[in-house]
Amino acid sequence: MRIEKIHHVAYRCHDAKQTGQWYGRMPNMGVVPAVAGDAVPSTQAPDRCLHVFLDAGGGNVPAFFELPTQAPMGRDPNTPDRVQHIAFKAKDRATLPEYQAHLEAEGVPVPGGTDHGAFHSIYLLDPNGHRVELACPDPDEAAIHPRLDAVKWDMLEEWPKTRRAPRHAAFLHQPELQS
Repeated sequence: MRIEKIHHVAYRCHDAKQTGQWYGRMPNMGVVPAVAGDAVPSTQAPDRCLHVFLDAGGGNVPAFFELPTQAPMGRDPNTPDRVQHIAFKAKDRATLPEYQAHLEAEGVPVPGGTDHGAFHSIYLLDPNGHRVELACPDPDEAAIHPRLDAVKWDMLEEWPKTRRAPRHAAFLHQPELQS
């Protein structure tokens, strides 16, 4: 038995309509369905919500809940902003500057790109403050993944002993960390 894929990933939003419109304009995702309720389906506990689903392509569905009766949304204060994010796949490296120009023309700050070795990314914030990553594969990705696969268990064995970054895959970030 094996999971087929992620069905959807859910986040909270301030305003479901604004969120659906923003994702429709910025990364060009359409609103698929939107559902609303006055109770939690699994428990029947009263709680109004609007749940909007987006089409990120390939059957990938990010979803957002607007919860007007709950305390204002926040984020985990013990987790750095860079960790809490959602990454969407862009076609290729030529597409990232196009996205960046489009986003900046719409007034969305994009603070530059990052070379992760196997892929390249740009980062931005959605209207809810969620960090969004647009990532595309590196042309050498097919050659890089077997190298990473070969050292994954060694890294996972070393990490709990030292809690320091194992050097097995240091080749990925060496160029950007040395500049």
